[in-house]
Amino acid sequence: MEELLEQLSAFSRGMWRFRWHGLVVAWVVAVVGATVVWRLPDRYEASARIYVDTQSILRPLMLGLAVQPNVDQQLQMLSRTLISRPNVEKLIHMANLDLKEASIPEQEALIESLTNKLSIKAVGRDNFYQLSYLDSNPEKARRVIQSLVSIFVESSLGASRKDTNSAKLFLDEQIKAYRAKLEEAETRLKEFRLRNIELQTGSGKDSANRLTELSGLLEQAKLELREAETARDTARAQLAGKSVVAASGSASASVDSAALALATPEIDARLEAQRRHLDELLQRFTDQHPEVLSTRRLLKDLEEQKRREVDDLRRSAAASGSAIVATGSNASPAALELSKLLASSEVQVATLRARVAEFTARYAVAREQMKTAPALEAEAAQLNRDYDIHKKNYEGLVARRESATMSGQLEDAGVAEFRLIDPPRVPPKPAAPNRLLLLPVVLVAGLVLGVVISLAMSQLRPVFYQGGELRNKLGLPLLGVVTLVMTETQQRQERLDRLRFLGALGALVGVMLLVMAATALKTMK
Repeated sequence: MEELLEQLSAFSRGMWRFRWHGLVVAWVVAVVGATVVWRLPDRYEASARIYVDTQSILRPLMLGLAVQPNVDQQLQMLSRTLISRPNVEKLIHMANLDLKEASIPEQEALIESLTNKLSIKAVGRDNFYQLSYLDSNPEKARRVIQSLVSIFVESSLGASRKDTNSAKLFLDEQIKAYRAKLEEAETRLKEFRLRNIELQTGSGKDSANRLTELSGLLEQAKLELREAETARDTARAQLAGKSVVAASGSASASVDSAALALATPEIDARLEAQRRHLDELLQRFTDQHPEVLSTRRLLKDLEEQKRREVDDLRRSAAASGSAIVATGSNASPAALELSKLLASSEVQVATLRARVAEFTARYAVAREQMKTAPALEAEAAQLNRDYDIHKKNYEGLVARRESATMSGQLEDAGVAEFRLIDPPRVPPKPAAPNRLLLLPVVLVAGLVLGVVISLAMSQLRPVFYQGGELRNKLGLPLLGVVTLVMTETQQRQERLDRLRFLGALGALVGVMLLVMAATALKTMK
């Protein structure tokens, strides 16, 4: 600690030897700095505040119908990229800064100067943005800020329109490509259907189902044919085996048997249908179900109706028996009825034979087609799958294009509203330079530089003030130290010199304080 104090004391004594040099440097720096500060041109700050309202009522209303842009993210990106070279060049033209008449170096210098002086920053957390610009010409600063506000609003809208137009252009190209693919798939599907038109069915069944259906129809037709042939043979046997002149009893019996077999075809058909319906109901419901009870009552009524008609036929045959025996040469009504039934049965048999032949032919063709049907059906399935995929993609792209169009219209309608809270204005007092801050800095800089100069000169021209320091530096034995004894005149001269130095230093500080006071008065006017 003692050695450190000795070193500080040596430095102080050395600097005191060159105190006037440091003071002169401090005066020079202070005077020059104060002059420069006073001669700095006043710069005026033009500023404007913008509020962007992103809470539009259209956004929730159009949710799901149009793409909702992230307006907050767009604004943040715009605020970071607004001060770019293209925007600065556009700003120069809008503010009439005569960029075209300047040379290339001057243009670059102007662009660089504007880029450094312009600023945009978010104020708070509610989408407030402040634009500011410093310039020595207040009118020029106001024009620049006015142009920057216009560019800020136009850039936000222009970027959204550009994105929307790019999306629509891309979607239009994709729609055009998929329209061509869809038309090509439709053409292939149409040509396939024309080549295999015999396989087309309105129900959409495949070959196996069609073959099964034809087989069922063929079996049904054969069964109906057998039933019709049986009815015809029965009528023919009844007509041929019974004598027309038989007794009334035998005539009545034959008529009774024929009537039982063929006299009530409609009632028999209805009875058969109701019996089948009753079987289906009993598989699903109990015996006490209302539909089951109703069907049974209907069956009972039909059976009663059939019995009454058979009884009527028997009575008519018995009544006409004597007339048949008496006349002999005339046919009985039962024979006439059987003849009519036989003719009707012949016609029905012929019709059913034609139906069986047609279904047999169709069944044979279907069996032949089964050999090539799987390959054709696989090809048809592939064509339909390609067509469905292209159609789905095409419809999806068209829907997205409409959504993009609606999104662009939504942005034009105003998803974000720009409000100019503070219009571009320039305060009457300059914003820079801050002379009240620069002048103390100049004073401190002059004093610090004077101290540095004094210290540097003391190190360049060192003097030993202690005997021990001399002995340590030279490494030689020290025989003694001669002390300087100052006279009164020398002591008075030393005090006077010290007072002059302090006076000069105080004068420097006083002059700088006066300059600061004058600056403050000027600023307050």
